[in-house]
Amino acid sequence: MNPVPPPGLYIHIPWCVKKCPYCDFNSHESSGSTTLPEDRYLYALIDDIETELALLGSRPTISSIFIGGGTPSLMSAGFYADLFNQLASRLTIAADAEITLEANPGAIDAKSFTGFAAAGINRLSLGVQSFSDHALKALGRIHNQADIYLAYDRARSAGFDNINLDLMHGLPGQSVAQGLDDLNIAFELNPEHISWYQLTIERNTVFYNRPPVLPVEDILDELCQQGQSWLAANGFQQYEVSAYAKANFQSAHNLNYWHFGDYLGVGAGAHGKLTLALEQTEEPFNVIRRWKTRMPEDYMAAENKLAGSSPIVADELPLEFMMNALRLNEGFTAELFEQRTGLAFDTISEPLQRLREKGLLEWQRDNFRATAKGRLFLNDLVAEFSA
Repeated sequence: MNPVPPPGLYIHIPWCVKKCPYCDFNSHESSGSTTLPEDRYLYALIDDIETELALLGSRPTISSIFIGGGTPSLMSAGFYADLFNQLASRLTIAADAEITLEANPGAIDAKSFTGFAAAGINRLSLGVQSFSDHALKALGRIHNQADIYLAYDRARSAGFDNINLDLMHGLPGQSVAQGLDDLNIAFELNPEHISWYQLTIERNTVFYNRPPVLPVEDILDELCQQGQSWLAANGFQQYEVSAYAKANFQSAHNLNYWHFGDYLGVGAGAHGKLTLALEQTEEPFNVIRRWKTRMPEDYMAAENKLAGSSPIVADELPLEFMMNALRLNEGFTAELFEQRTGLAFDTISEPLQRLREKGLLEWQRDNFRATAKGRLFLNDLVAEFSA
């Protein structure tokens, strides 16, 4: 079997200024305080990382880093400088590693972007969501359109040449024209990457308990079709369900997720997925998921920050793999399936054939991907691989 490639590293920053009503991520309001416990959290992250590194065996190199939240841009540039100094003394970060920081346009100051870049961060993901002040208010965001322009200009001035804009569509009361207006403004800014996805109502959110009035299905479908055409016409090629990039600007860290790659997860509530080395397990191949204590205070105080760990049993590996790989426009190869699951490819030959006969899956030579029809029924397609 081919060796498993270097893992990515996900770092979770759990604080935000205000919890958005649609957000189901592990985020916690900072109670109006302008001072976050940066030193305590840094020490906790380093303890967490040292524990995780023990699981890597002979794979100490990190291929990419993604800092998510919460609102990671609430932490100071000095925090990230200290963090990366600590990381450099404990592991090897690949020379060409993509290092992404999520930033909220309403939670950043003039000096921060320059400091973030100096710390080693080379990619920004700005949580724009919409350019409409009315829509931003409905979404509970703390920024407005002017804040977006200011943050984007400051990021460019600081030298960032790899910026993602995070945009939602299907917002409360949104028309097709309004949704396309958001894309048009994004095109004018000319980022390298756009994440464009439909607002969904998740459990454990304010919107779930008090649902807003969302656009009807016909509007959602038309907006999606027109938006995808406009993105392509403006040089943004779709490579995953909600990811669009200019040439050579696909997100390396997220591609690792969708290729069912390994990643360490550190920080309050972070999740990770690892393939254990043969000497670390009695099984011939063992893929595990690990997750950390969610509450920030509990996480910082705990000596053992691991909340749980569970292997992905062999019968579940095809489903887990397909939930990721079939999101990609390019699909996957038999070699990738075998490398990332440890299973023989013929174990999924029957569902592959059924899906091909239904017109949901297609393949040429050794490449397998969802058809246009299959992408419309992706959940049904993936369900064919359940045990």
